Amino acid sequence: MATGMDLTGKVAVVLGGSGGIGRETARMFAAEGAQVVVTYRAHADRASALVGELAGSGHAALPATVEDTASLVALAEAVRTRYGRADILVNSAGFTKPVPAGDLDGLTDALIDEIFKVNWRGQFAAIRAFAPLLKASGDGLIVNVSSIAALNGVGSNIAYAAVKAGIDTLTKSLARPLAPEVRVLGVSPGVVDTDFVPGRGP
Repeated sequence: MATGMDLTGKVAVVLGGSGGIGRETARMFAAEGAQVVVTYRAHADRASALVGELAGSGHAALPATVEDTASLVALAEAVRTRYGRADILVNSAGFTKPVPAGDLDGLTDALIDEIFKVNWRGQFAAIRAFAPLLKASGDGLIVNVSSIAALNGVGSNIAYAAVKAGIDTLTKSLARPLAPEVRVLGVSPGVVDTDFVPGRGP
């Protein structure tokens, strides 16, 4: 799926790159000429296999855990050491668990905290870690993957919808102070054919 955008010489870091949306994002960036860093948390084999399939060369699979800020700082340093730059950061890592909106007891404190830690704090921490590299690029781009759940309140659970609304606010809040060196954009997919939310039928 070519977009006609030449990304030759750019380095794109895709957090959650071995997952559904992240995987296809990595493929699109590589097809446009970027060198792509695919991150993984537990599936090194899956990430490495993807890197081997990407168009072009110079891609890498590197470990990162979004709820562990130290691992994100280490990732940014690894990218700096390997490439000397980072031009694009995609926050597509995420976690959720289906809980019906009316099941108030099912949405426990522990689950709420985990959803916010992975899906909001982790995205902010990744931006914080990569901001110096993206600013140095002079043409940096951050893409935060939100969801239509942020707008309609319908999703895997109420906390997930709320955290995606928080991602929208994060995107708007950082767009001004990081400009003009870095653009901050959000995309809000609807239902996507991945295994992110198990049990969905056609």
